Amino acid sequence: MKPRRKSVPVRVGNVVIGGAAEIVVQSMTKADTRDVKATLNEIARLKDANCRIVRVAVPTREAAVAMVEIKKASPLPIIADIHYDAPLALMALEAGVDGLRLNPGNIKDPEKVKEITRRAKEREVPIRIGVNAGSLPGRPKEGAGVRPPTEEVVAAMVKAALGHIHILESLDFNLIKVSMKASDPPTMIAANRAIADQISYPLHLGVTEAGPPRTGAVKSAVGIGVLLEEGIGDTIRVSLAGDSVDEVEVAYGIVNALAEKLTGPNLIACPMCGRLEIDMLPMVAEVEKALKKIKRPINLGDGLRGEWPWRGPARRHRHRRWQEQGHPLQARQDRRHLSRKGTGARAAPRTGRDREGRRAKTGQLAGLPRRRALGSPA
Repeated sequence: MKPRRKSVPVRVGNVVIGGAAEIVVQSMTKADTRDVKATLNEIARLKDANCRIVRVAVPTREAAVAMVEIKKASPLPIIADIHYDAPLALMALEAGVDGLRLNPGNIKDPEKVKEITRRAKEREVPIRIGVNAGSLPGRPKEGAGVRPPTEEVVAAMVKAALGHIHILESLDFNLIKVSMKASDPPTMIAANRAIADQISYPLHLGVTEAGPPRTGAVKSAVGIGVLLEEGIGDTIRVSLAGDSVDEVEVAYGIVNALAEKLTGPNLIACPMCGRLEIDMLPMVAEVEKALKKIKRPINLGDGLRGEWPWRGPARRHRHRRWQEQGHPLQARQDRRHLSRKGTGARAAPRTGRDREGRRAKTGQLAGLPRRRALGSPA
């Protein structure tokens, strides 16, 4: 990645965003905020997934009241997400939240924004100005099935963000973060590029309403990944129509894919082909599940493979390359072979007993299902 854009650090609870701090992964709870127990259970799961900050929706007065208990028991810093109803932001501040997210598209009254800002300043609580292309004041109109020109949308997003920044700065408030989100990566990328050189506040990246896990992960990887590679972005949230823990895992996947130095396990697995000698999918799932429990950087070098490449003249070269590069996992029909830097670490023989102590049949991979031949009955 290119050197990070310089920004003024902002503290959210015990987490620093911007400046020289690492990229912060955050998420948002999906549980009904009024259900304190369910919300706290979800936050606990997010913490276990290494989420650093959690955002909680505050759509009603009942939710704002529940924030008191949620904040007291939460192991993560809490950001209150406010839409439309400015008094709810004041209630969230009274509850002790660590940050606020305001949308210029639906809290438009400058006097209401000023009142929130004064209260936040008293408590030294940062505010994220969260601009969303879908809820812009004076949003360019769309035709039937046609988006307005990206340039017009980006200009409107930048105008909305700078307008709210001006209100906050007029009250000598500078605990500011900014996000420029859209549901399509090109608009999101262009908007963040446009504002990055105009402000020095930390930027929160995300493709909003990205969709279900598979398509949402792809959109997020494109939008967030392009900007991080350019050195733009200080904190990220992947928005998926799914489990919030999945959002965190995808976010770390994006960060790790771009990092020059690993921050966690990196599994490189064979995509499989006609040379496959085992039923590899269960093996991949097993290794992937085990890696979720590991936090330290591990590079599983040449990956998880379903073929046996130590044949012919390439044997010495491949063995030497594996010794230099990492920790391959190998498997074939007559042997389960896990190796570390080219040295066998565990092997289950063709005959004998498998890991559960049962006698393995000759020719059957111990502990792993055999690959079914094409056209053979299930």
